[in-house]
Amino acid sequence: MIGPSPNPLILSYLKYAISSQMVSYSTVLTAISKSSVGSVQARRPAPAQWGGPICSAEQAAAALLPSPWPVELSVLAASPTEPEFDDFSRDLCVQSLLEIMDMFCDRLSCHGRAEECIGLCRALMSALNWLLRCAAFYAEKVKEMLEQVAAEGQMKMCLERLEKMLSSTKNRALIHIAQLEETSSWNAVEQSLLKLEESLNGLSNSTLRSQADDCISLIKSIPTMLSVRSEQLNKTGFPTVHAVVLLEGTMNLTGEIQPLVEQLMMVKRMQRIPSPLFMLEIWKACFVGLIESPEGTEELKWTAFTFLKIPQVLVELKNYPHGDKDFTEDVNCAFEFLLKLTPLLDKADQRCNCNCMSLLLQECSKQGLLSEANMTNLTDKRKADREDAPQLQSAENANIQPNPRLILRAEPTVTNILKTMDADHSKSPEGLLGVLGHMLSGKSLDLLLAAAAATGKLKSFAWKFIKLNEFTKHISTENSKSAPVRALLFDISFLMLCHVAQTYGSEVILSESRPADEVPFFETWMLTCMPEEGKILNPDHPCFRPDSTKVESL
Repeated sequence: MIGPSPNPLILSYLKYAISSQMVSYSTVLTAISKSSVGSVQARRPAPAQWGGPICSAEQAAAALLPSPWPVELSVLAASPTEPEFDDFSRDLCVQSLLEIMDMFCDRLSCHGRAEECIGLCRALMSALNWLLRCAAFYAEKVKEMLEQVAAEGQMKMCLERLEKMLSSTKNRALIHIAQLEETSSWNAVEQSLLKLEESLNGLSNSTLRSQADDCISLIKSIPTMLSVRSEQLNKTGFPTVHAVVLLEGTMNLTGEIQPLVEQLMMVKRMQRIPSPLFMLEIWKACFVGLIESPEGTEELKWTAFTFLKIPQVLVELKNYPHGDKDFTEDVNCAFEFLLKLTPLLDKADQRCNCNCMSLLLQECSKQGLLSEANMTNLTDKRKADREDAPQLQSAENANIQPNPRLILRAEPTVTNILKTMDADHSKSPEGLLGVLGHMLSGKSLDLLLAAAAATGKLKSFAWKFIKLNEFTKHISTENSKSAPVRALLFDISFLMLCHVAQTYGSEVILSESRPADEVPFFETWMLTCMPEEGKILNPDHPCFRPDSTKVESL
């Protein structure tokens, strides 16, 4: 940008470098704001430097030039002996820089290391300062009759970019972070703001003046963003709902749905919570629990709670009176609010290695809580947000099946297994043994148990295996081939029931009161011999003093 217009070849290479992410956005913004027009120069290094690495981000575009000499794009910093060049009179050069900013200013995001994020904040504040100086320059030029039309066009372009940058709450938040980090740089922004306000005095174009006033108002609101946001959170945060959901997900996954629904409705009525914010708080609590849950069984429990139990809770909430409002529209509105919590959703996606929002929307649509059109709209919005988060799309865990998908697949499998367990086991014990073998592979059993617990089928699931365990004890006649199968069925069903009791509590196993001669063997053994928290066992019980001759014969 040495002449009156930019070099189109170098400009096209630079745009290509930005599009292919060879150059970081913060580097481009810094280069624009610090160099201004005219200070980005093409410099050919001495032959001794040929073949050396092009090490700075600004030089990435130059690496693409088909020249025997590498061209180095450098940003010349201002110094006492070499003043910074601010020639905004080169309209075509300014337009080119504004077009470059258009390529990414509306989709900036912080997904890198802390240093990179802070660098982006500082670069954005520098770009804001540059745009303010640019707008102030053209505001003065508008007052000159000879160049009024051209200056108005240039000023309009600057103000449009300012509006585009400042209309994003995320961008203003990034600038606010930079303001807290570098007070001196923010002072420079305030000086440029004052200069723009002075330049607006006497501006006859009311449209440009109104546009500039809106931008100035947004910039002045940046230092108070944190306090304003805190007030909004106090008005829209409902920690009681959060606590009820977290307690249920942590302590009572196997509990029935209706008591939870009644508790939530009581809180909603007492605190007069609008339905969209009420459901938003439920989803927020679910995602926090999902992110914070320890790996292993607890993570599977929270996954089942979020993707299976809570949609069923919402189905029950739908049956309560909601006045003239459509419940599905309230659900859609809650998801719209949830989409704005990008860091929370990104963290959940990173933890679960999938698009959690998309799976949740599909499940809600299946339950009749969302229309097809709303589901598609919300899915597309979340997909667009995820494109700005490169680490969520890494190929490292591409072959690992995410837990939410596995849980959703496990739910119909539980129903099929319950039907299989109702069959006559004496006819095909080998086939049943094969089914149990599949259940024990990997984490299949934990997935099935979590899905059964979240859908209220765990007690039935456990009782089927108690019946199987009893069946293997009462076979009167058997041949030499079926004896090992019967022994394996007994051992597997016994150990599976132990795992259920240890993971979800003995109350899942215990049946209703019945005569002593009808109490299943496993239930008797569990009450007598199985250690549990807060339970004292009798050391003198015969089960702890086995007959050595019987042990040897076994």
